[in-house]
Amino acid sequence: MRIDDDAALHAFVEDRRTALFRSAYLLCGDRHEADDLVQATLVKVVLGGRRYGRLDNIEAYARKTLINTFIASRRRFWRREQSYGELPDRAGRAPDTDTGLAVREALARLTDKQRAVLVLRYWEDLSVEATAGLLGMRENTVKSHAARGLAALRAEMAEELV
Repeated sequence: MRIDDDAALHAFVEDRRTALFRSAYLLCGDRHEADDLVQATLVKVVLGGRRYGRLDNIEAYARKTLINTFIASRRRFWRREQSYGELPDRAGRAPDTDTGLAVREALARLTDKQRAVLVLRYWEDLSVEATAGLLGMRENTVKSHAARGLAALRAEMAEELV
């Protein structure tokens, strides 16, 4: 998809926000953090579209920006620190199957890059080549992260389902 003007950019944001949110949720595992990640990504996409004049493949640009923003957010010091004076009151989780919860929890325990590779390869259904291009990795590194990530998920799920 090619973007030349603000109207097309606005239409892209309207059409793809939900899909980007789903991918962000799988990356983060938290609805609020995923919403923040999508917001930051869309701001960067809009500014990038205006700065570069036109984007030949805005879908790929948005996906790469989402992944890069996610990985960059995990590197920040303040993300690693979670202290609470009192535990916050939490509403109950939205209804979901036990398997879905177990998979998301297992995904959350993977490394950031393994999680990004698995989401792009198996949720976004991208090829090894496309995933490597988006993440700036070699194809063998993508295959390695995918294999190790899947092995870790299988081990986690075997423990959960027993």
